[in-house]
Amino acid sequence: MIAGWYRRFSPLPACTVLFALSGLNACSLAPVGPDYHPPASPLVTRAGSLPLADKSMNPSPNAATAPVSSRPLPDRWWQLYQDPRLDRLVGQALAQNTDLRVAMANLEREQALLREAGSAQNPTLSVNAKPYYGHPSGLSVLQPDYVPDNAWRYDSGLNLSYQVDLFGQIQRAIEAANADSEAAQAALDLVRINVAANTARAYAEICATGLRLQTARRSIDLQRQSVELTARLLQAGRTGELDTARARAQLQQLSATLPPLLAQRQNALYRLATLTGALPQDFPRDVADCVAPPRIRQLIPLGDGAALLRRRPDIRQNERQLAAATARVGVAMADLYPKITLGLAGSSAGLISGAGEKDTYGWSLGPLISWTIPNNGAAQARIAQAQAATKGDLARFDGAILTALREVETALNNYAQELDRLQALRDAGKETRDVAEKTRRLYSSGKIGYLDVLDAERSLADSDAALAQSQAQLADDRVLLFLALGGGWETAPGAAK
Repeated sequence: MIAGWYRRFSPLPACTVLFALSGLNACSLAPVGPDYHPPASPLVTRAGSLPLADKSMNPSPNAATAPVSSRPLPDRWWQLYQDPRLDRLVGQALAQNTDLRVAMANLEREQALLREAGSAQNPTLSVNAKPYYGHPSGLSVLQPDYVPDNAWRYDSGLNLSYQVDLFGQIQRAIEAANADSEAAQAALDLVRINVAANTARAYAEICATGLRLQTARRSIDLQRQSVELTARLLQAGRTGELDTARARAQLQQLSATLPPLLAQRQNALYRLATLTGALPQDFPRDVADCVAPPRIRQLIPLGDGAALLRRRPDIRQNERQLAAATARVGVAMADLYPKITLGLAGSSAGLISGAGEKDTYGWSLGPLISWTIPNNGAAQARIAQAQAATKGDLARFDGAILTALREVETALNNYAQELDRLQALRDAGKETRDVAEKTRRLYSSGKIGYLDVLDAERSLADSDAALAQSQAQLADDRVLLFLALGGGWETAPGAAK
């Protein structure tokens, strides 16, 4: 029935009407509201020209050379470690992490909203059909005192409408939706960075804790030898029971350091498993025995401030949110002006038995002008809200730049200072080890008491533990520096851009 009506109804060829509707925007005025331009504040200019590898950012007075270089940071910074296990774990995390799945779903939602906003630029076609049994009133057919017979009747129609974006409200809405979509993409990149860094941190913690356990067990073995020595000397009558008791107490104190380290390593294994999308108990068994924290064999590449601003997804996310807020000012301002919708409508109504007759058809073509006159201040209030949101997003953008620079400086300073601390601990460890060996020999020959040996053994155990802890901290500081630099999202494996 509707198909037959459409063939008969041709006030204008359909293709001509559609072409006319789609070409109306050529006559539109310039979109109301501010046009967006990326911020060019002195803060951005200064941050973009900052050399991150400058010595002013490495204030360590004892470092012979800076621990970093100005070379660009590679896309996959974790490959600088040249550790196949780490590469495999990060790849699994980027492919299976649940936080990444959430961020991907958010991106898909924003992309769908962008398509919805873009659909407002297209004509809208609606069709309706209503068959019913009964009769209209006599007055409705201009026949007073007449009662039509009951019969099967129908009422159908086709409407083609198109909103003329004369003041650019639809265009601004599309700009806002597009910026929101790009902000969601930046948020996804930010999650990728954190997933890669947290995976590397968990792996480094497992290996570093394994090293600390190895160091603690070595100290325990040395102290066990000391207990055996005092026991032999006691049997030979060369020492007293007090020395043996002191040696056993020191052994128990050293043994007490193992359970917290074992728990820390196991917790890191659980965290690594969940980061890679596995159950906690399904942690990678081949990583559990790692005792060598990951190290890179070269200076850490930093790039410069301009590269940092481009690379950090949180900065890009805030910049895109600022662009969306700017576009929404135009959306709010367009409410001050009329909306014009051009409509083409056709209808067919009557008895079903007479469907298709000429007298059943009707059509209309014309504009619909609607205007909510802004006399109560609501439109101005919405404009003020949008403008305030823009100011807030601009402040957040500036804050993101400052945060990025602070995080890089802090991470770089911690890394440089920990390098100095590690070297000092290594030097101290050599001296402490020499003292411990000499005191053991002197005690065995009966020249000194066991309190001197005990003090030397405690110093050696503390020195070895501090050295292992410093190596663990250095591995963590190195990953935190990479995290602050913001690399790892550009060509991430399995990334859906």
